[in-house]
Amino acid sequence: MSQQPYNPLMERIEGPAPVMEVMRDILKRAALIAPVFIGVGAVFWQTEGAASVAYGLAIVVVNFVLAAMMLAYAGRISLAMMGGAALFGFLMRLALIFLAVIVVQGASWVEMLPLGLTLIIAHLGILFWEMRYISGTMAYPGIKPAKNLSIHEPAPSSDAPSPDNEHTGAA
Repeated sequence: MSQQPYNPLMERIEGPAPVMEVMRDILKRAALIAPVFIGVGAVFWQTEGAASVAYGLAIVVVNFVLAAMMLAYAGRISLAMMGGAALFGFLMRLALIFLAVIVVQGASWVEMLPLGLTLIIAHLGILFWEMRYISGTMAYPGIKPAKNLSIHEPAPSSDAPSPDNEHTGAA
């Protein structure tokens, strides 16, 4: 029996998927900008503009959630599957966005300009905003930790005596 050569693309990702942590952070940011975006839509295009902006934000959020779920699921199968999910999932999600816009194109509550602007600005704005918080290290995959911890310095230990609290031994 011959042994198959090692293929690193067939490895799978174990443990929690960092992409899900990033997705939760993106959802928080989307919730922060939603009132501002909807307010701008209402000011310039009244009720139809606010509804269109809200619909556009829903499309953007669903797009990010689908992307994260597809990558997390595919990563549990293999790295090659995750690459395929990223590439073909992108094409599938673009088609879903296209369909979501075409379905409501003639509806009385839709204004196409605020819908289109919301799709473009929200996608790019949330992604660029999120880039500031993504950790690019293997030590902290996903979102950067809140504290500036160095992986080269040990964490302070409660066992070690501190200069303020030195123990004096009996002589």
